[in-house]
Amino acid sequence: MLNLGSREVDVLILGDGPAALCLAAELVERRINVGLIAPSAAEEPWLNTYGIWAFELESCNITHLLSHRWKNTVSYFGNGQTTEESFPHYHRLDYGLFDREALRLWLLERCKGMQCCRGVASSVVVCGDYTLVSIQSGKQFRARVVVDATGHQTSFIRRHPSSNITAQQAAYGIVGRFNRPPVDPDQFVLMDFRPNHLDDSSRASPPTFLYAMDMGDGIFFVEETSLALAPPLPEAELSQRLQTRLSQRGVSVNQILHREHCLFPMNLPLPDLHQPLLAFGSAASMVHPASGYMVGGLLRRAPAVAAAIASALEQQPILGSAALARHGWQALWPREMVWRHRLFQFGLERLMAFDEKRLRQFFQSFFSLPTSEWSGFLANTLSLHQLIMVMLHLFMLAPTSVRRGLVLGLPSDQNQRQRQSAGRNPEKPTP
Repeated sequence: MLNLGSREVDVLILGDGPAALCLAAELVERRINVGLIAPSAAEEPWLNTYGIWAFELESCNITHLLSHRWKNTVSYFGNGQTTEESFPHYHRLDYGLFDREALRLWLLERCKGMQCCRGVASSVVVCGDYTLVSIQSGKQFRARVVVDATGHQTSFIRRHPSSNITAQQAAYGIVGRFNRPPVDPDQFVLMDFRPNHLDDSSRASPPTFLYAMDMGDGIFFVEETSLALAPPLPEAELSQRLQTRLSQRGVSVNQILHREHCLFPMNLPLPDLHQPLLAFGSAASMVHPASGYMVGGLLRRAPAVAAAIASALEQQPILGSAALARHGWQALWPREMVWRHRLFQFGLERLMAFDEKRLRQFFQSFFSLPTSEWSGFLANTLSLHQLIMVMLHLFMLAPTSVRRGLVLGLPSDQNQRQRQSAGRNPEKPTP
């Protein structure tokens, strides 16, 4: 990438993660003059782990970006007390783990010619046709439109007010070597909800599940995850639950190679789609409210946003920042996508109130749907009509207790007790 020397570009992107580079790559390939203001050098590696269902990459012919791919993909929704209640549910769909470095280099290669400046934006001011961005070093840049891809903690993007409490997915995991395999050889475990390692008091608190995988060469990744809570479970409690789960199975850690820290909002309100700044990634509330996944959505939705901006710049060269941002927002959040997002958030709100048993029953029903239905739901590739049909199908399959919870939710006092049980100060998240 080139140094951002001209200090004037058509599109200026703030950020250096997958969201920023996905959109930058699409814009550069459309020959748009793009600048990037990044807090880190381009050579610095990404730290987070990104998983994805392999079919999401097959349509783009980029499965070579996976470092691992598992065919033996399972979940556990029984109580673990008997042999029958410990049987796995087989997903019969390949799951992959991104090679973070391969993904980063692939995107950077597509960004060749883009100008870049290392720094953090301190102010973003719209001045009619242009937007001025100042960074902490004092330098100032001008762009036709600015895209914020710095993450959910951005201070530049306005969101619609919401009465809902922000729910966060929290997880703590380790990559390491163990005295014995924590999962079966060549296995990927999406969700292990078996609670037989917990005492009665622990089972009464918000449920968590194990997300785990065999990474080969005697290395495994195990992570204790809370789907979504407000306030979130503290990392210390997730770490303790992971240790208890492993100990109950006679598994101990011999060597820790990497620690995974995860904390991000699942139900952020949508941005104000009329503001003169554009956002992409979690800054634009693109985290899937039902699953927490986003990278697949970035890869699928970036081309439409980039095409809308490129078309507006080409056909209407006098458009100002507000008008250009409006074209981007319309491509990113068309009306159908907004309604799909609302349905996902409704479902998440219901699940947050479910106790451990009802949550296991829900996911047992959900993954009993045809593969095309549950996978399309998780990938957010279904049309609005298809999504409604899948939700109705799930309702028909679910047991009565789950149906009641989906329709009525839980009494406010019970929901409040569940939230209070997790009401401790969370650890500082790693972005």
